[in-house]
Amino acid sequence: MTAIGWTQILLFCVIVVALAKPLGWYMTRVFEGERTPLSPLLRPVEVAIYWIGGVDEKREQHWVTYTLAMLFFHVGGFVILYALMRLQAGLPFNPAGQPAVPEDLAFNTAISFITNTNWQNYGGESTMSYLVQMLGLTHQNFLSAATGIALAVALIRGFSRASVRTVGNFWVDVTRTTLYVLLPVCIVYSLFLVWQGMPQTLGAYVEATTLEGAKQTIAVGPVASQVAIKMLGTNGGGFFNANAAHPFENPTAISNFVQMLSIFAIGAALTNVFGRMVGNQRQGWAILAVMGVLFLAGVSVTYWAEANGTATLDALGLAGGNMEGKEVRFGIVASSLFAVITTAASCGAVNAMHDSFTALGGMIPLINMQLGEIIVGGVGAGLYGMLLFVVLAIFVAGLMVGRTPEYVGKKIEAREVKMAMLAILVLPLMYLGWTAVAVVLPSTVAAMNNAGPHGFTEVLYAYTSATGNNGSAFAGLSGNTFFYNVTLASAMFVGRFFMIVPAMAMAGSLAAKKSIPPSAGTLPTTGGLFVGLVVGVILIIGGLTFFPALALGPIVEHLAMNANNLF
Repeated sequence: MTAIGWTQILLFCVIVVALAKPLGWYMTRVFEGERTPLSPLLRPVEVAIYWIGGVDEKREQHWVTYTLAMLFFHVGGFVILYALMRLQAGLPFNPAGQPAVPEDLAFNTAISFITNTNWQNYGGESTMSYLVQMLGLTHQNFLSAATGIALAVALIRGFSRASVRTVGNFWVDVTRTTLYVLLPVCIVYSLFLVWQGMPQTLGAYVEATTLEGAKQTIAVGPVASQVAIKMLGTNGGGFFNANAAHPFENPTAISNFVQMLSIFAIGAALTNVFGRMVGNQRQGWAILAVMGVLFLAGVSVTYWAEANGTATLDALGLAGGNMEGKEVRFGIVASSLFAVITTAASCGAVNAMHDSFTALGGMIPLINMQLGEIIVGGVGAGLYGMLLFVVLAIFVAGLMVGRTPEYVGKKIEAREVKMAMLAILVLPLMYLGWTAVAVVLPSTVAAMNNAGPHGFTEVLYAYTSATGNNGSAFAGLSGNTFFYNVTLASAMFVGRFFMIVPAMAMAGSLAAKKSIPPSAGTLPTTGGLFVGLVVGVILIIGGLTFFPALALGPIVEHLAMNANNLF
């Protein structure tokens, strides 16, 4: 651990916080339908989209209608993406002649991209054509990210409105998010990445001759456009198999830093959107503070673990930290920071192999996902996931003082608490349930690259990543089998939509309630006491739920490692 390393971490945090307010201001105006600096250019396009789609932008929807529109929207996305992969061999823009994607892998990948997970049981450059990468995967990167943001805004409206039956219009929210937020940023972002050395071409793969005279095929393609939205939209699906560790997907230290910033930018800014829409920006800053406390704790542990390395490395004369599985151009601090960011933000991009982290260093990314990825989280998903925990924390506080809990002028009653618990508890059912099945079947155990606790962690990480709609892999697990393709797809589907429906039910319930003014007994929700309460509730729920599984994996591996027992 060095002063330069901590300076990088501090600089990252400062820039993220600095971006939250202006970006939050802009997005609030977009979601409220107010004029923005881009309105003269984009408003005619927006109106034309509504006309073509037959959408009345002034007609809002009940939460049930809003949710059904979202679900049907994703059914259509699944069909289109699955068909593109199955018909890939006969479609244009396929210079490498990629064959059709197998049925189970196409099923897994289609579910993965419509749920904003982007779990990849394939190597992008050796499996997908340019057309599928652009029209299929990149397209879904935009729409799944826009959906997450739209759902978060609908839940915010539940808190900010009073005595109404509607939470907005799904088609309008998705259109505005894509047109005014994601697309303009990604255009500029893509050009920046091209400037940094990232390919953006429809030309064929390049044939090169090595110094030994051998022939080598170098994969290229429309990379920059996909990387921009995979980072900004916290999707994470890489054009290349090595993801952000590949020099064509992350060419420089500057591109690496900007990619990390873009992963957090929208998620952090949505907390400011929440504060603005409920009429008190301090409410948003309090939520961001909860996220910040958990994030800094995770970064500190991971950086410490990787910088100190292991006793085995020291015995081999390799003191100075654990560099296994890391890019030399990024080093320990940038790799540790990236790992915590990507798993805190539901973004599956990786610039180092988490399988090669120390036991404790790899445990923190796992915990980030198990908590529901509410530490900034996926765009939109992180905020509505955090608000579920806020509702539980407010309920616990109400029990302590013996009065009906309140939050931003809304009474939190039995219905809201039940919906929050339902949404939160469905996640460990997938994490732990499928892991339990996978570690007892001989065929799935054979897919593990490592034995003992490390192999168990590989499987637990896979199902946690899938259910949490993260998509990062611990590596070391051969996941491209029928069993893993199907079960991981089911985990992704449940982790996305079985959490969304209760959250939307809560939005509808809250929107219908009257606003009540704060009283002498109302718990202040903008100070340190509230921040500490929410952090405590999150850690207690996470500890009670996941400690036994962690004890079987990274914790026992760390203890064994200190005794020079490796797996």
